Amino acid sequence: MNVHRAQEILAADEKIEVSLNGLSVWIDSVDAAKSMVKVHVEENPSDARVVLAQELEEVH
Repeated sequence: MNVHRAQEILAADEKIEVSLNGLSVWIDSVDAAKSMVKVHVEENPSDARVVLAQELEEVH
């Protein structure tokens, strides 16, 4: 996923499924300048990570 799409998903009113290495994650914030995205595992909000936007996949 590109950083622009991550920003769109973060701003969206509806829930858009996103995965990181097969795990369902929720986008918390986007740092467009560094192409980094802070996410947390959906079932475990304390499991937060900062990853490259390219590591995320939109689930269709």
